Amino acid sequence: MTHGHNLTIIEKAIYSVKGFAKVYHLLKEQIVLNNQSYSTLSNYLRQIALVCLYFMKLPEEIDTNEINRYLVELALKPGAPSRSFFKHTVYGLRYYYRCVGMEDRAVGLPSLKHDFKLPVILNRAELRELFKAPASLKHRVVLTLIYSAGLRCREVINLKLADVDFERKTIHIHRSKYKKDRIVPLSPYMMKGLKKYIDADKPKVWLFNGIVPESQYSVKGLSWIIRNAYAKTSIQKPVSLHTLRHSYATHLLEEGVNIVSIKNLLGHSSIATTMVYLHVAQCPVEGVHSPLNTLYPQLRQWG
Repeated sequence: MTHGHNLTIIEKAIYSVKGFAKVYHLLKEQIVLNNQSYSTLSNYLRQIALVCLYFMKLPEEIDTNEINRYLVELALKPGAPSRSFFKHTVYGLRYYYRCVGMEDRAVGLPSLKHDFKLPVILNRAELRELFKAPASLKHRVVLTLIYSAGLRCREVINLKLADVDFERKTIHIHRSKYKKDRIVPLSPYMMKGLKKYIDADKPKVWLFNGIVPESQYSVKGLSWIIRNAYAKTSIQKPVSLHTLRHSYATHLLEEGVNIVSIKNLLGHSSIATTMVYLHVAQCPVEGVHSPLNTLYPQLRQWG
């Protein structure tokens, strides 16, 4: 390992803090064994590395009061990024303490309340304006596909031609979040757009190629598409790629699809995650009545 400005925070901790290399390997093993994502590992490791560099010792060697003072400093910094930084530090330390068998230290860390924010939903007129905005057919198809199937960003770039079954009108999503496969319906309207795009661009393996021939499209590229399209519209709401997924789920709920089916279509691990859409969906409210009214098909007098 070399000295210099190019070292990452984790590399600096490995180089500077005695024993941190073991911490790195321990967490890496745990992430693999628990089938968690590498992004989770990187997030936790970075926060633990910053703590270790601050105190120049490992978390188990740091006094509880010192850890608390460090967390207070983070919590008092103004702004949303600092709040997120604080939360990730607590999550990282809690994970580490549990990995090394220090459950009491993990439990002793501050409890975190989840901020409850309702998702931004685009109405149908806004969606039509957004999908019309890109000059490129490929870009119009990408945005429409995300909404039409409720896809996550990485699910889009991981799609292969073989995953789209035009005959059965399905899209097979492989090994997505939580390492789950799922199959979602392919809209007949979406089929026409996809076929037109495939005829024009002639992708070979990946459904959407990147700049380099036969390479995958990038997350950065997808983000550029939505920003560029959004800039051409009159939409006032904040919009991201995930807004299209939120809109998909909400519109299905409004059209009468039951929430368990929506959970499965979205690939959520818990129904609690899906239930947020109940707060934004504009579902028709049935007249309040007693279920006894429908228990008997005909009104009968008491005999």
